[in-house]
Amino acid sequence: MIQPFPSVAVLGAGAWGTALAQVAASAGRKVTLWAREPEVAEAVNTARENALFLPGAQLSPEITATNALEAAAGAALILAVPPAQHMRAVLSALKPHLEPGARIVLCAKGVERGTQALMTDVLAETLPEATPAVLSGPGFAKDVVRGLPTAVTIASPDDAFAAAIVETIGLPTFRPYWADDLIGAEIGGAVKNVIAIACGVAEGRKLGDGARAALITRGFAELTRLGLAMGAKAETLSGLCGLGDLVLTCASMNSRNTSLGAALGEGRALKAILGERRSVAEGMESAPAVVALARRHGVEMPICEAVDAILSERLSIDDAIEGLLSRPFRAEGA
Repeated sequence: MIQPFPSVAVLGAGAWGTALAQVAASAGRKVTLWAREPEVAEAVNTARENALFLPGAQLSPEITATNALEAAAGAALILAVPPAQHMRAVLSALKPHLEPGARIVLCAKGVERGTQALMTDVLAETLPEATPAVLSGPGFAKDVVRGLPTAVTIASPDDAFAAAIVETIGLPTFRPYWADDLIGAEIGGAVKNVIAIACGVAEGRKLGDGARAALITRGFAELTRLGLAMGAKAETLSGLCGLGDLVLTCASMNSRNTSLGAALGEGRALKAILGERRSVAEGMESAPAVVALARRHGVEMPICEAVDAILSERLSIDDAIEGLLSRPFRAEGA
């Protein structure tokens, strides 16, 4: 019989990290939540609320927040939830405190800028003896922390490890399905954020529901092309962590990436939008890395390229839209 891990550490007390800490506590685990901000750790421990990143959610007394990264090292299972561009720094800082063979679940969705490394690549380079898994799929933190039904993918090439993670954090309302495809889980989570920005731009420009449907569908084609070129499985990309996450993120203004795109589409300046936000829109950070990764693998991703060009201000939104609409007609499966 597969036994759950008795203790869980969550690295990163943003909205998603806080929600996952609540899930683990609700599943009966002792949880350590590492927060970079001292005021977040204090609020979680005293008021039982992360008012900065997930206001209004009453958190379990089984969650102990800390600013000391080494306090998380003794947990049987570690969920790594910092923003993708900070994953390397957090894992490197944790390394001196870990025993070999630490079990780490990567929960950030993105590609590292500069290196084009997936989060599993970052883990292999910083903690080569760690046992990796990926948690990805469609879910908003504010829904998960309220106990609303959510299903996600747990990816690991080790079936026993994946099953143990499921036993550790699985709930009737938080349903993990396991897979053995790390690359597929990562590509799905990273690319969908970039496509979501495009869908937001279409919403902000009032291009209609048909435009959003076209972007989701053609965006899924881009996601699939890149995933298959990198060795992912088609069934993973069409599952929860690929198509499922893409549909949720692109269809809701609750998505940080979609709402960012919508604000851009309305004509607001990127700097002004970011100045109002504390949370990271991962698609903005990952867009240039996704495009570079696609070029490395010889994969055509025109929507992602357009988003990257808009964010870097190489193209205006109108010029990017015109560029996509003037592309040659082609067979859908080509």
